[in-house]
Order: sequence, then C-alpha cells, then structure tokens
Amino acid sequence: MSWKITAFAPRSVIEGALVAHEDAFDWDPQIVLSGSEIAEDKPDDWQLEAWLADEPGDAEKGAIAALFSGNVPELIVEQLPDTDWLVTSQQGLEPIRAGRFHVHTPEHPAVNEPGVTDFTIPASQAFGTGQHATTAGCLSMLTHMRKQGVVVRNCADIGTGTGLLAFAALTLWPSALATASDIDQVCVDVVRDNAAANGIAMGPRGGQLVMTVADGMNHPLLAARGPYDLIMANILAGPLVSLAPDFATSLVPGGHLVLAGLLETQEAAVRSACRRTGMRLAARLVNGDWSILWLRKRR
Repeated sequence: MSWKITAFAPRSVIEGALVAHEDAFDWDPQIVLSGSEIAEDKPDDWQLEAWLADEPGDAEKGAIAALFSGNVPELIVEQLPDTDWLVTSQQGLEPIRAGRFHVHTPEHPAVNEPGVTDFTIPASQAFGTGQHATTAGCLSMLTHMRKQGVVVRNCADIGTGTGLLAFAALTLWPSALATASDIDQVCVDVVRDNAAANGIAMGPRGGQLVMTVADGMNHPLLAARGPYDLIMANILAGPLVSLAPDFATSLVPGGHLVLAGLLETQEAAVRSACRRTGMRLAARLVNGDWSILWLRKRR
C-alpha cells in the first residue's frame, strides 16, 4: 500500500516549503513531494502533497513539518490503494511547448509539426517542483540564443536530471560536444534511457552526449572536456551563487551561461554573484515566479 501526507496553505507558504525542500540535501528520496493549486478558480489556495511507500512515522512527518518556516499547517495522513506512488505524484503534467520544443510524458502524444522537436520524458522523472516553468523558460532561451546566431561547439548541462537541456542543446547545435552531469548517481541510467528513447547518441564525439556524476563543476571529466562555449544549470539559487566562479573559469571568453531554478526574488543575488566573476547579462525572461538568465563572459 501507499501513503500520502497533505498540507493545505496559501500559495506563498507552500512555495516556501518547496524551496526549503530543494535546499534540503539530506532529504529522504523515498518521500516524493509536489505542490499545486487546489482549483483553477482559487489560485492562492495550494496544497503540499508527499507520497511515501510505507506508513509515515514521526521522522517523516517531522521532515515535512520542518519545511515550513512559520506555523505548520495540519498534516493529513491517508493510506492509498496499491499504486505506483512515484508516478502518481507526477501525473497530470501537461506537455511543455517552448521555443522549438515540445516535451511530454508518454501519456501525451507528440505534435509531429515541422520545425518542432518532440522529447518524451516519463512521468516518474519529469519536471520536479518549479521545473515545469524553469524548463520551459530554458528551452525558450536556448531557442532565442540560436536565433540570435549563437554558435556552440562545446556545452555542459550541470545538474541535468533527465538530460533534457543537453538534448535540446544537441538539437540546436547538432555538431557540438556535449557533457551532462548530476550529483545523483541515479541520473546516469535515467539520462541514458531518455537518450535512447529520444534518439540522442551517447559518446565522446561531436553530436554525442557524455554523462557523469559530479558535485557542481568539481570533476576531472568536466575539467578535461572544457572550457565550454555554453554552460546550462537549472538547479537552485544557492548553488548558482556558489558555483558562479567555477562557471566563469570553465567558460571560454565570450562564452554563454544559462541559469534557471531561481525565483524572481532571488535573481538579484544570482546576477550579483555572476557580475563579480566578469559575466554580464545578455537577456532574461520570467516564467511565472521563476527567472531564466542568459549571461556572457567578458572577452
């Protein structure tokens, strides 16, 4: 059987808890979290839902309660029928249509339109909290950069997750060297499976993707395959600030940096950290509450 914990609160409270969850590096991966509005006609009334394989005890309930900075809303615990609770936590995700890309779960059909690239990402992997908006923003920004004449010969996707941004970069710049990394070992098989399903070749040559496990830019493979024309990082504001110097040193002069995973309220801190390393803003867009930044390293 599966179990679920639900908490109801205003949107700002739930979003704050979701950000705290993203910052919780010791989070139990067996607790899958999502946040959403309760109904379309009540955009400020949200719910936090946590799916668990086993009945939650004090430790699990305490971990969820700790995500709330103020008063903790009531945690409603319920037992669910036997189901794939990981997939259930992500069901209902609508496809992303951004730039020249259409990203969907297997439950949704491809669009099969000229000039549009379809990517299929399984529901159990797709677009964690905030990622729907940030992923769409990144895809739009990369498409915009290609239209602006940006040339990429060597790119890296840091904190790749499903591999999606690396796939998009290889679609836009099909001869480029591409490297993807994530701190989570599980992502190695995830990226390989998704690459196979979406026709992306794995390998070290141009037009192929290399995947590795790394904490930020700290890995010999990332160092050996650099410097990069383009680095993409759709992670979190805190790590983006910390990694700004590493990003700068890993880029060629004039190289490009696409950052996402930061709330608009966190943008100033991220831009300031990048500015101190010699990068300047080329463009920005806001998708919902999330900022997507395109920066360039000074020549």
